[in-house]
Amino acid sequence: MPQIKIRGIEPEKICTISTKLVNDLETIVGCPRDYFTIECISSTFIKNGKIIMGYPFVEVVWFDRGQEIQDNVAKTITSIIHNSGYKNVDVFFTILEENLYYENGEHF
Repeated sequence: MPQIKIRGIEPEKICTISTKLVNDLETIVGCPRDYFTIECISSTFIKNGKIIMGYPFVEVVWFDRGQEIQDNVAKTITSIIHNSGYKNVDVFFTILEENLYYENGEHF
């Protein structure tokens, strides 16, 4: 279950990087690839009253895996997005608590 939520990148571009992204993260995180989800969130960026092109924001929602793994995940996501043509990318993490996350009515 890491949930990867991406804003500021076209869905077609996310499709082109999705396999490598999950392949690389699967190795770092150490969980099966079918635990990962990637969501493309449509966003409109506005500045000074005008619609502008934004840049990628990537949120990783997961259970805490420690600073070293988190740092490696952030670097990997950043590298893959840089290599797909984006100059800037922000990656941030939302940490879930196991007793607050339910799957089919049961918490972890």
